Amino acid sequence: MFERFRRRALAPLVTTALAAALLTIGGPPSAEAAVPATIPLKVTNSSGRGEPVYIYNLGTLLTTGQQGWADANGAFHAWPAGGNPPTPAPDASIPGPAAGQTKTIRIPKFSGRIYFSYGQKLVFKLTTGGLVQPAVQNPSDPNRDILFNWSEYTLNDSGLWINSTQVDMFSAPYAVGVQRSDGSTVNTGHLKSGGYNGFFTALRGQPGGWANLIQTRSDGTVLRALSPGHGLETGALPASVMDDYVNRVWQKYSSSTLTVTPFTDQPNTKYYGRVSGGVMNFTNSAGAVVTSFQKPDADSIFGCHKLLDAPNDLVRGPISRTLCAGFNRSTLITNPNQPDTTTAGFYQDVVTNHYARKIHAQMADGKAYAFAFDDVGNQESLVHDGNPLQAYLTLDPFS
Repeated sequence: MFERFRRRALAPLVTTALAAALLTIGGPPSAEAAVPATIPLKVTNSSGRGEPVYIYNLGTLLTTGQQGWADANGAFHAWPAGGNPPTPAPDASIPGPAAGQTKTIRIPKFSGRIYFSYGQKLVFKLTTGGLVQPAVQNPSDPNRDILFNWSEYTLNDSGLWINSTQVDMFSAPYAVGVQRSDGSTVNTGHLKSGGYNGFFTALRGQPGGWANLIQTRSDGTVLRALSPGHGLETGALPASVMDDYVNRVWQKYSSSTLTVTPFTDQPNTKYYGRVSGGVMNFTNSAGAVVTSFQKPDADSIFGCHKLLDAPNDLVRGPISRTLCAGFNRSTLITNPNQPDTTTAGFYQDVVTNHYARKIHAQMADGKAYAFAFDDVGNQESLVHDGNPLQAYLTLDPFS
C-alpha cells in the first residue's frame, strides 16, 4: 500500500504531457536562438478570492541539469541534499498578487512547474533522489487540504512552451499565455463562463463512481477532482471501469485491421494492428511485426503507461500514444483509422474517460491536457513561441 501512495520525486526534465508536446513540436535548439537567460512571467490574480497567494517555480536548470527553484528575480537555487525519511525543503515560495492585482517575476531556462496555492504555503520535502511533489491522492499528504494547482513549462534556446494541465487533477482554474516577438499574444486554459462549477456539477452527475474523484475540505470547500488514474489508486473508480470497451476493441480487431498513421507529416508511414492470441500485433508495410500490446487495463489507459508504455522512439511510442488517445476518447471502435482528429466523435461511447470529456466541454477553446497524450490531434492546452517577450499566468474566477 505504501508503494501505491508514495509521493513522486520531481522528474529530471519535464512531465509526460509537456515532454510529449516538446517531442512533437519542439525540435532541437536553434543555433541562432536569441532567447535571454530569463523572461518575465506576469501573474494576474483574477480569482476573486481574498486569501494570500503563494507562487513556486521548481524544476531543472537546463544549462546544468541541477534540480532546484528560482526566486522572483529568476535566480537559480539548487536543492540541498535530501534524506530518508524526507527532510523539509527550503522555503521557495514567492508572495503572489492580491485579488485584482498583478505581479511580474522572472523565469529562467527551466523545465518544471509553476505552482500556486491559496491561503497556505505548500509543503515540499527532499529525498535522496530529489524533490517530493504533492500527491494528494494520498490522504496523508500534507498538501491534501490546500487549494493549489500548477502549470508546466520549458524555456530553452528554442523558446517557451507553457501549458495548463489537468493530467493529475482539475483544481484552481487558471490560464497561460505568451507574448510573441511581434507583440501579439496567445493564451489557453480559460474556462467557459460558469465552467468551473459546471465541471463539478457534471462530474457529480456521472454514474459509475466518477463523482468519487472530487475531494473536499472538512469545511466543505471543493478542492479538486482527481484524474481517473489517481481515482483508481484511491478506489474512487473500480479497476474494471474500462474493461467493456477494451474487450470490444479486442474483439473488433480480431477480425479486422486497425491502421495507425502516427505522423501527420509522414502519411505513408503506417502500421497495421490485429489481435491474435489475445495480443494486438502491429506490422509495418512489409508485414514484419514491429511491436505488440497486451490487452490494457484502465490504469494503463488513463496513465498512458504500463501496458501502453510509450518510449521516445519512432515506432512503439507513436503507436502507443495513438492507442492511448483512442482509448481515452473511445474512438477505436468507431474509426479503424487512427489517430482520429474529429472532435465531434470523441467521448461518445458510454464507456470513456468521462473526466476528460467533461473538462474539454468546459474549456473556452476546447483545449485541455486531460490525459498525458491529449496532444494527439492537437487537443492540448499549450502555447509556444520561439522568441517570447513575456509569459502570462492568470488565476481565474471560481465560477
